[in-house]
Amino acid sequence: MMNTEELDLASTVLEKLKVDRWKNFSHSTSEDLVAVETPVAIEYNGISHAVMLASPANLKDFALGFSLTEGIIKHVDEMYDCEVVHQQDGIVVKAAISSKRFVELKDRRRNLTGRTGCGLCGVETIEQAVRHHEPVVHRNLVSEALLSQGMQKMQDLQPMHKSCGATHAAAWMDLDGQIICVREDVGRHNALDKLIGNLSYWGRDFSQGVALITSRASYEMVQKCAAMGIGFIAAISAPTSLAARLAKDSGVTLVGYMREQSYVAYSHPERIVKE
Repeated sequence: MMNTEELDLASTVLEKLKVDRWKNFSHSTSEDLVAVETPVAIEYNGISHAVMLASPANLKDFALGFSLTEGIIKHVDEMYDCEVVHQQDGIVVKAAISSKRFVELKDRRRNLTGRTGCGLCGVETIEQAVRHHEPVVHRNLVSEALLSQGMQKMQDLQPMHKSCGATHAAAWMDLDGQIICVREDVGRHNALDKLIGNLSYWGRDFSQGVALITSRASYEMVQKCAAMGIGFIAAISAPTSLAARLAKDSGVTLVGYMREQSYVAYSHPERIVKE
């Protein structure tokens, strides 16, 4: 049975549909829960910047995380206000940012329409797509056992995925093995932005933990983490070649295929303590 918090979440991000089922060639009708996917527009100081398809929850976290990882603002204090407005065909998130950052944004403004799984929509040049970051400072060691336990714990903290099976999650595990925050979304980039946004609101030190993700470790996922100084990423699936190269160049430890008793280290394995 869902608790009150999970029921409130379910009413927002899950929709009940009538479906036809076949099992062993036998037909039946029933109801099924599916993930809600809706257009979410982000406005800065009244000017539309981006439209993504996302799960309609934790959207203030999403706006802040997206603004930080995309370099629209440099610090959480540069976002003054954030309002979520529900409209008939979608949601508008109205963010107020500093005049300095808004001028910079107008200088490089672009309109982009995002799709689930899309990471570089609207980027016009290779230089915009492949951003280089200062190497991440991350001197902490993380044990194999902690990584494995963290990934297992995260599986139990995904009410959306348990209900519909169609969402990704991103979680933050501290160096003691505690899962501090989990965010879910139909898009893996969105889930990570929501996680980063929530942690930024609370002033979390990104050098003191591990980002756990339930998707492949694509280039954009590593890029978002590197931009925030996150030095350790563990993914349940594989990385891409560009993601592994960026992780190596950025000083990020990237682990893929994280399972109970196995994993593959694609960059900086020296930070992993062997059991």
